[in-house]
Amino acid sequence: MLNQTSVTEFLLLGVTDIQELQPVLFVVFLTIYFGIVAGNGAILMIVISDPRLHSPMYFFLGNLSCLDISYSTVTLPKMLENFLSIHKAISFVGCISQLHFFHFLGSTEAMLLAVMALDRFVAICKPLRYNVIMNHQRCIQMASTTWVIGFFHAMLHSIMTSHLNFCGSNQIHHFFCDIKPLLELACGNTDLNQWLLNTVTGTIAMGSFLLTILSYFYIITCLFFKTYSCRMLHRALSTCASHFMVVILFYAPVVFTYIHPTSDSSMDEDRVIAIMYTVVTPVLNPLIYTLRNKEVKKALIRVIRRKL
Repeated sequence: MLNQTSVTEFLLLGVTDIQELQPVLFVVFLTIYFGIVAGNGAILMIVISDPRLHSPMYFFLGNLSCLDISYSTVTLPKMLENFLSIHKAISFVGCISQLHFFHFLGSTEAMLLAVMALDRFVAICKPLRYNVIMNHQRCIQMASTTWVIGFFHAMLHSIMTSHLNFCGSNQIHHFFCDIKPLLELACGNTDLNQWLLNTVTGTIAMGSFLLTILSYFYIITCLFFKTYSCRMLHRALSTCASHFMVVILFYAPVVFTYIHPTSDSSMDEDRVIAIMYTVVTPVLNPLIYTLRNKEVKKALIRVIRRKL
């Protein structure tokens, strides 16, 4: 149950307070949002419709595309609405809901990237046992586990944040409801919320990141010590390159935002970084996978030819 508070709505101050830029930014971010939905939607459609892509790697890629669409939809539509609105308000319940789904989808994506790295490790280092280890049932279990853990992780934050007392300013210096800006507006002690953010979210983010790095360490070690053909080495590394680029794009801004103390960065800095992982990364992911993955490009061409 939500805490009784004198604040019934919050005002999202957005990306900028310069009114002349609002229509321009609306067009820019609307175009990007269409690109996110179209690009990730195309990958999702290709993975589902093409039998040649019914493998663990592309099953997880389909999950990633679904997450990217949902992740952006949590923040971008409200941002677009506020570009054209004078009263940039969001209800208390709407704010907590946005916070919940943002952390639900974000933490799920972090864990999914680790699962995708583990999949590449098994495929490259244990190719003869790959189909046995990464069978269909296990892939579904691994993907489902990331979604379930992400949901309950976000539920913890949304419940704890909703029970805070907001009795002062209701102006959020951000374009969406996130934990750190809300903690700054809360009255009373927020040490427990800050501890949960640093410990629980930090453990999920850094644990997933370390598992991803460890998987790639073993992949590189395995390739250099067991592969004697430069062609095979190049082919194996190229299959990992797309995923590794996505990992860097996702983790770099997230780690910077949630690991450093709030006082160490300005509000403007936080907003720019947030745009990186909520807008830029989801729109670049499908480009990275289609431009660097021959199988996805061939499948896309086959789908276009069938439609024509």
